[in-house]
Amino acid sequence: MIILASNSPRRKELLKEYITPSFIIEPSRIDESIYQSDDPIKTSQLTAKAKGDFIHQKHPDDVIISADTIVVYNSRIYGKPKDIEDAFKMIKSMLGKTHEVITSYYIINKDETILRSVVSTVTFKTVDDNIIRQYIKDYPPLDKAGSYGIQDPFFADHILDKYEGSLTNIIGLPIEKITEDLRDFSVIS
Repeated sequence: MIILASNSPRRKELLKEYITPSFIIEPSRIDESIYQSDDPIKTSQLTAKAKGDFIHQKHPDDVIISADTIVVYNSRIYGKPKDIEDAFKMIKSMLGKTHEVITSYYIINKDETILRSVVSTVTFKTVDDNIIRQYIKDYPPLDKAGSYGIQDPFFADHILDKYEGSLTNIIGLPIEKITEDLRDFSVIS
């Protein structure tokens, strides 16, 4: 059985839509703050690995998929916002600029593991503060790295300028690479 070690509704939808409708969700209960590093990819990888290892201890015979997504702008890591004002400040700081979205994922299949990171870029338009506040009001950002969801229609129409790389990576699970790895493990055909 595949276990998704995440509470993210977006990861759940991506896994269901692109890989398999049959899996279990079991979020890991780790303190993500202890995995902070000066290297964003290392931070993301350490967090994804810790989430997966936590669930693997309870389910050693199942396939575990865990992930961690962070937004990086100007060498600063933007995780999930603390509150609405923090979300506003995050989005405002990236207006008119390009940032990276890094998702690291970790797959455990019994004694085999894969730990990878995928990097995409996102560029925001320059918009009025009222647009940001309307977005935050209509699409609560508190569970989203960088305070936004690229898949949110209002965001795509009003704030997003362009993106490069994997769209599913930006949403939170790089489906293209995960599919390849699950095939290599013979978990899916």
